Amino acid sequence: MIEGTDYRLTPLLSEDEIQDKIRKIGQNLSGRFKNEVPIFIGVLNGSFIFLADLLRTMTINCEMDFIKLNSYSDDKPSGTIRLLKDISADITGRHVVVVEDIVDSGFTVQFLKERMEGAKPQSLIFVSLLLKPEIVKLDFPIDIVGFEIPPDFVVGYGLDYDQKFRYLPAIYRFEKL
Repeated sequence: MIEGTDYRLTPLLSEDEIQDKIRKIGQNLSGRFKNEVPIFIGVLNGSFIFLADLLRTMTINCEMDFIKLNSYSDDKPSGTIRLLKDISADITGRHVVVVEDIVDSGFTVQFLKERMEGAKPQSLIFVSLLLKPEIVKLDFPIDIVGFEIPPDFVVGYGLDYDQKFRYLPAIYRFEKL
């Protein structure tokens, strides 16, 4: 446990658990696209560490790009999605793998699915390191999920609270004191 003056962090997933799962996801995707060159689209800011580690496990050629959205107010999903940075690649006719750090409410992923499908990719796959099944509201499944977690607020491994704690190599439950 890590404690500050106004918060407590309780370990949820270790660095080893995360890296082991990422290797398995990389093997799955490398096998799925062994004769293709997919484009991985990371959802900033939270997915950047996950995407970097995932790409290093790939055994195929691939490309990457980023999109940045905002769907949070303080530490809760707001229900409103704002596009802050769009992808620069043309994904028409391409195999697209959208990489998320976490799917909780599902608002962001629903927005991304509609936006990406509008560009007519050849295929569209969603990969999320974390999924909160108790609160997600989607009418489609996430294709690849690393871990299902409880509806707690989590930080570390790219996930933040007020832009802090992204640097942590593991994932922790975050509690305000």
